[in-house]
Amino acid sequence: MDVFSAFSSINSHSVRSGTPAETAVKRLNGIGKVLSGLDIAAVRSEDEMARMLWTLETADKCIRMILAEFRTERTTEVVRRAKNLIESIDRARDELTGCCAAKS
Repeated sequence: MDVFSAFSSINSHSVRSGTPAETAVKRLNGIGKVLSGLDIAAVRSEDEMARMLWTLETADKCIRMILAEFRTERTTEVVRRAKNLIESIDRARDELTGCCAAKS
């Protein structure tokens, strides 16, 4: 299951950031684009699982840092995108840990 597929078609170069909120959205889109390249189904070893979990955790922290940095410039779009990414990360983490627990 590709929980980040909604972000795979984002062209981050075409998003020009004129306002702080647009900058935040651009950064969130970049995180989504990176996450869209993850393939949970391809995880075969504990090392791959650890690397995937580390990537998800790092992305989660980056999103939370963006929300903190743009606290006063938050818009509905920034909050919505951040929330969607965090929910996708949580689903991916659950899928990954559930999938690998089932293989053990």
